[in-house]
Amino acid sequence: MPTTAPASAATRPRPRRRGRLTLLTGALAAALAVPALAAPPAAADVTDYTLDVDTARRGPAIDDTMYGVFFEDINRAADGGLYAELVQNRSFEYDRADHASYTPLTSWTTTGTAKAVSDDGRLNARNRTYLSLAGGSSVTNSGYGGGITVTKGERYDFSVWARTGEASGAPLTVTLHDAAGELATARRVTARGGWAKYTAAFTATRSSTTGRLTVAADRPAALDMVSLFPRDTYKHRPNGMRKDLAEKIAALHPGFVRFPGGCLVNTGSHEGYDEASGYQRKRSYQWKDTIGPVEQRATNANFWGYNQSYGLGYYEYFRFAEDIGAMPLPVVPALVTGCGQNKATDDPALLKRHIQDTLDLIEFANGPVTSEWGKKRAEMGHPKPFGLTHLEVGNEENLPDEFFARFKEFRAAIEAKYPDVTVISNSGPDDSGTTFDRAWQLNRDAEVGMVDEHYYNSPQWFLENNARYDSYDRNGPKVFLGEYASQDNRFRNALAEAAFMTGLERNADVVKLASYAPLLARTDSVQWRPDMIWFDGQKSWGSANYEVQKLFMNNTGDRVVPSTASGTPATTAPITGAVGLSTWATSAAYDDVKVTGADGKTLFSDDFSGGDGKWARAAGRGTWKVEDGAYVQSDTAAEDTLVTAGDTGWQNYDLHVKATKKSGKEGFLIAFGVKDTGNHYWWNLGGWGNTRSAVEKTTGGAKQTMAGTEDGTKIETGRAYDIDVKVRGRQVTLYLDGKKWGGFTDDARAEPFRQVVTEDRKTGELIVKVVNAQDAAARTRIDLGTRKVAKTARLTTLQGDPDAQNTADATPVAPRGATLHGIGRQFTYTFPANSVTFLRIKRS
Repeated sequence: MPTTAPASAATRPRPRRRGRLTLLTGALAAALAVPALAAPPAAADVTDYTLDVDTARRGPAIDDTMYGVFFEDINRAADGGLYAELVQNRSFEYDRADHASYTPLTSWTTTGTAKAVSDDGRLNARNRTYLSLAGGSSVTNSGYGGGITVTKGERYDFSVWARTGEASGAPLTVTLHDAAGELATARRVTARGGWAKYTAAFTATRSSTTGRLTVAADRPAALDMVSLFPRDTYKHRPNGMRKDLAEKIAALHPGFVRFPGGCLVNTGSHEGYDEASGYQRKRSYQWKDTIGPVEQRATNANFWGYNQSYGLGYYEYFRFAEDIGAMPLPVVPALVTGCGQNKATDDPALLKRHIQDTLDLIEFANGPVTSEWGKKRAEMGHPKPFGLTHLEVGNEENLPDEFFARFKEFRAAIEAKYPDVTVISNSGPDDSGTTFDRAWQLNRDAEVGMVDEHYYNSPQWFLENNARYDSYDRNGPKVFLGEYASQDNRFRNALAEAAFMTGLERNADVVKLASYAPLLARTDSVQWRPDMIWFDGQKSWGSANYEVQKLFMNNTGDRVVPSTASGTPATTAPITGAVGLSTWATSAAYDDVKVTGADGKTLFSDDFSGGDGKWARAAGRGTWKVEDGAYVQSDTAAEDTLVTAGDTGWQNYDLHVKATKKSGKEGFLIAFGVKDTGNHYWWNLGGWGNTRSAVEKTTGGAKQTMAGTEDGTKIETGRAYDIDVKVRGRQVTLYLDGKKWGGFTDDARAEPFRQVVTEDRKTGELIVKVVNAQDAAARTRIDLGTRKVAKTARLTTLQGDPDAQNTADATPVAPRGATLHGIGRQFTYTFPANSVTFLRIKRS
């Protein structure tokens, strides 16, 4: 029986080489020095498995860039996050177009006479607003969140653009302070004449998380671009990255960085930021807006509800990717908006301009310094090309035909001038459905090289879909899994993702790139959860999902070694549960609810003539009331208003409901198999803004769409619908107005024991990766076939309570390393309950 001993020392993974996917080899090895593993649970809590590794056969090669990161400015990931600038709204450009509460003085307080001005006296045409300060007045910035964070002994670089009409100049006193007093010795600069940049440096005399930066003018002056940067940015880059966040990303050793989005890439207007467009603020992300001197860059309204300064722009993205050894993978808009906007721009001249902008982007990345855009790159400080090999056009478009017509024009232009650049398409925002199917058909027919898939699903879905890519065409387009996550940051979510990732690696000949999403979240500005790395103004920490991603990224291997494992014994029970009614941003009336058993006996009936006493307001939301003999939910702002009735033990029954939409954005939610608010099915009729219908399954509070149940059914206001749901075993059949609408059989196995084996060619190690996503330990007989192996192995384990979450102050989910003794061609090891385990086994 193998035994474990704690690892004696940490070993640092070797950096990987970067380049085109088809040319990449090499792998990472990692062992972490941590306490010894806990003893396995008692035998009563153990399930037996076998794991057979066919070391005589070769599986698919794994590209060195398989796993990467996806960066989007969501959750304050850029300004106030990775971009190290400490001053919020430094150029006084905040506007109601960004957020209803914004003004040019958001995050600023003033004394004396100070006002934001937009006139011909501005710094430049793109920097539209500046601050006018009277003599004896001051302006103070509060930074992001609770204040500006400074650390004792660290240096901070201040700069400001200023002008004055005073012949003798306008002295400016700059102070860094908090409520307790000075945080550094005050600095003084004197503005003279027209617009010019002035600088100073501070050394913090004490630490604070509530700092403020004040600029006081002795005489009248105009200010713009008031900035404070830590000197100690990642790799000490000017206009650089917050060090702790960058280091956590770098520690993943990602193979690529996909940027800058996401929904902010392809939403809003596709016009420029110029006089012709009226300096539109809600625009798609256009790369030329984001390069050159920061004071000359455009600003924009971020899709996620705040301003984006573009201080972190395309040059900084390319430079960061290079700094962490990753392949840059930019995404450009296709002139078809996604993310709920769903509008195709039909303007040939504008399309031609965007296609040329994309060609110019490739020249900016790869062109010689003698080219127009290569010269601009060199002027910014990087004469050497960045080596761009992959570029994506579009993101999650819900109009596949309109998108693909434009995509083909982009691709033709790029391939004609840059045939070595891989142009990536996408399949819409979901893992299945009509948009997904149509997009994939278009991509296959056009022989697109790579297609980007996105999905955010329940842990149950990820456990059920480990074999998703087993059946993909080996001769068709390759897959870029550009965004995926299982809807929370608990360890149970990370376990489900880890189980799914074994399937990604097993199918490395199809899945060429994969990135969890989103990457970053600031705790006081969250638009999306889950996220890989969390932070505030002072600290940052990796989620349980981060730890799983890091373990896989640092132990990928170069090639899959075929392996098989026994499954978990399971019994299949029928769909069981009560019934329910719900709405989403909609007022609807329900009547004549009837539940009939398979034997024809009535289990439940309610025409609401006696009130609503048979119903429980499970969700506690919405305004439910019996009106005119029907059960009406009248609040059109309320979402997920579930009410339930009946017995949670019901099975094999027919549900009938009469439903009428009164007003609002969507249609009906007819629930069945209801255990509670976090575990049920519902038929979502007229969902997603009344654009389509499907059945959704909720398990542990996380939703997934049942495959094969989506269509374009929309719900009409004022029309009464007869809705019937027939549940038999695990098969469900659905009828709308007496006609069969569709159905499904929910018999996919959520297998909790998953494995994949790879080989690190450089070290000669087998990497056995096992996920045990259940409460029982997995006693496993492992057979390594004909391979002669060393008697010890390096063991790394993630183990914890399924509900554990990492926080700023506690890391219950962290890797533990040890040396495992007693390894041979056949040996037995007990994988702990709720664990991810990697064994690195050398040849003898």
